[in-house]
Amino acid sequence: MTRTDDLVIWFPDLGRGDVGMVGGKNASLGELINNLGKAGVRVPCGFATTADAYQEFLSMGGLREVIAEQVGRLHHGVELTEVGRTIRRAILAADLPTDIVRAVTSAYRRLGAALGRTDPDVAVRSSATAEDLPEASFAGQQESFLNVYGEQDLLAACKRCYASLFTDRAIHYREDLGFDHLKVALSVGVQQMVRSDLAGAGVMFSIDTETGFPRTVLINASWGLGETVVGGMVDPDEYLVFKPLLDAPGRRPILSRTCGRKQCKIIYVDGSSGERTRMVDTDHAERVTHVLDDEEILTLARWAAAVESHYGVAMDMEWAKDGRTGELFLVQARPETVQVRREAALLRSYRLRAGGEPLTSGLAIGDAIATGSVCVLRSAAEIDRFTPGAVLVTEITDPDWEPIMKRAAAIVTDHGGRTSHAAIVSRELGVPAIVGTTNATGTLTDGQQVTVSCAEGDTGIVYAGILDYEERELDLADVPDTRTRVMLNLANPAAAFRWWRLPADGVGLARIEFVVNNHVKIHPMALIHFARTDETVRRRIAELTRGYDDKPEYFVERLAQGVARIAASRWPDSMIVRMSDFKTNEYARLVGGEAYEPTEDNPMIGWRGASRYYSDGYRDGFALECRAIRRVREDMGLRNVIVMIPFCRTLDEADQVLQTMSAHGLTRGQDGLEVYVMAEIPANIILADLFAERFDGFSIGSNDLTQLTLGVDRDSTALAQLFDERNPAVTRSIEHLIATAHGRRRKVGLCGQRPSDDPDFARLLVQAGIDSISVTPDSFLTVKQNVAAAERERAENGDEMP
Repeated sequence: MTRTDDLVIWFPDLGRGDVGMVGGKNASLGELINNLGKAGVRVPCGFATTADAYQEFLSMGGLREVIAEQVGRLHHGVELTEVGRTIRRAILAADLPTDIVRAVTSAYRRLGAALGRTDPDVAVRSSATAEDLPEASFAGQQESFLNVYGEQDLLAACKRCYASLFTDRAIHYREDLGFDHLKVALSVGVQQMVRSDLAGAGVMFSIDTETGFPRTVLINASWGLGETVVGGMVDPDEYLVFKPLLDAPGRRPILSRTCGRKQCKIIYVDGSSGERTRMVDTDHAERVTHVLDDEEILTLARWAAAVESHYGVAMDMEWAKDGRTGELFLVQARPETVQVRREAALLRSYRLRAGGEPLTSGLAIGDAIATGSVCVLRSAAEIDRFTPGAVLVTEITDPDWEPIMKRAAAIVTDHGGRTSHAAIVSRELGVPAIVGTTNATGTLTDGQQVTVSCAEGDTGIVYAGILDYEERELDLADVPDTRTRVMLNLANPAAAFRWWRLPADGVGLARIEFVVNNHVKIHPMALIHFARTDETVRRRIAELTRGYDDKPEYFVERLAQGVARIAASRWPDSMIVRMSDFKTNEYARLVGGEAYEPTEDNPMIGWRGASRYYSDGYRDGFALECRAIRRVREDMGLRNVIVMIPFCRTLDEADQVLQTMSAHGLTRGQDGLEVYVMAEIPANIILADLFAERFDGFSIGSNDLTQLTLGVDRDSTALAQLFDERNPAVTRSIEHLIATAHGRRRKVGLCGQRPSDDPDFARLLVQAGIDSISVTPDSFLTVKQNVAAAERERAENGDEMP
């Protein structure tokens, strides 16, 4: 198929240099067809009308004068709604020029012949010549029409696309960005329909949309046509894939699979009622079933990586699956427009100073905190009620809401995923948002004072009242180099990507119990013995494990996903994951946990850490932990994961734990697996040489080491003045451990806050030759500076760094 005239051009004759002729959307389709086929990317065939065709339509219909006159009236105070309505009516009333009709219908017939069908069903999409530029997303500004068939319906859809260039929201958007209305033209893309009404569709980004983390592909999916996902009408499935390992043989680097509620879908109808598509409710099976299988997820992720590589920038794409053939297609690709504009050298850190009463929660968009009065709006027709600086609460948003979204302190919606309209626009505006709460409009009331927090990971929470919070700027422009590795303590996998820009040397401590608490919530033994749990617990477990027939698999998959997310955030630098170290009272608080945990007078020195892993009461639970780590290292390929054993009291216990791990497929030294041990008990220090024979490294837990060395309860207020990590008994233990471990070629790190609070303690560690210090992300810069100063002092004194 070739270019035949100046009015219609086939996609294969287009490339990204043709934006001025056919708009970004259509130019990109041509670019994909011409350059990504070798990577296996499939794009439905079709053609586009040109900007010249649009300009001819305006000129021959006298529309140019109408538009100029109405824009002039807008600038003189006439209501936007009246101006937009007048322009749209004029466009819809005008006749398409004969040569445009001839060109479009001729191309449509040729498309039908190529597909072997008369009057093929097509998607008719608007593509503005100024859209999809890095400085202006024009997201959702123009219309698309699906399941269009027949020449007359196609021509009518073309005119409706032209008219959509002058919806109220589109006019408002261009006014805000300073675009001349008559210099923005519109191309109509006519594309073979992918029968996703019989399967599913969605969107994907070649970047993490919340943090800008560049090594992942984020895929959203729902049943039926993709407009439910784009429009934020459903809570879609969400899949996260790690790009660097996509081509590693035998690896499946899917970091997470989240099954969304997918409440409804858009399907074809026969058109006898004038409708071509209709929204219907999904059934139970669809709601609990993933739209994509692993191979499809990986295929789409590879396509996203290939498209990003070709364009050289992060990309925003739409995809669809044909339910008749099972084939996947890309139906749109454009540059991502938010993260590319973020300041790479500056991070803002938000933290609540005190907790509050949670009112509702959903997916966090952004990482900020905002406060204000609630304004609940049921439709865009009510936007006149909105007060600037209020918290906008509504069911969903679409482009009609944009005039007030930028004036909101925060946005909260009942429905939508990370790629919904509310999410995309709130990111672009820099307004924190929480989407997919399911109940915000019913829970929150007009005038209610609330705090909207997106600073606690993936889950955003609306709290009652105006809570105190802090905002800090972390400037990364001048971070000193250090020989001592400064690593991160990462507790919440959902927040791990937030800190990817920090120039840290890996993850020094990730605690499995935090992942279990946040992402699993259920005691592993209650999952293993699900059928034996009491009815109340069983109902709660069934609710949390929706879609999992194999209950232990829920634990393994959720834990693996949490660990993998943290490991991926710093890959290929090492990530040290500490196996579970709940105390019995903490384990008991997990769902179903009370039945499996004894009551101890002093859980701090009770049945915790290594002693649980080989015992009859927990060995099966530990087996699930091991399965999760194997999945991360072997299936996903994240072999930067190092395993660490906590609270290991004796050498015999160390041997038992290592044997138990090996029985579950985690053998020290096999496939590069390193196993560290926590140094937090005086026995670990006294017998450091013998522990070094069994483990590859040590991590000092300074809190437990201090309390057990000095005999001081670290939580005792009465003894607080005695709890001192710089007590000579503690510091000499640390120095002895480092010297002994280095003599056996073993590494030693410390994880704790003291080096950030106390420069002298950092100096002591550096003088002793510590290999690494691991701290919370918000303390990273302070510790890095303290360590750099200590290293300079050591160098000035003539001491050589190890």
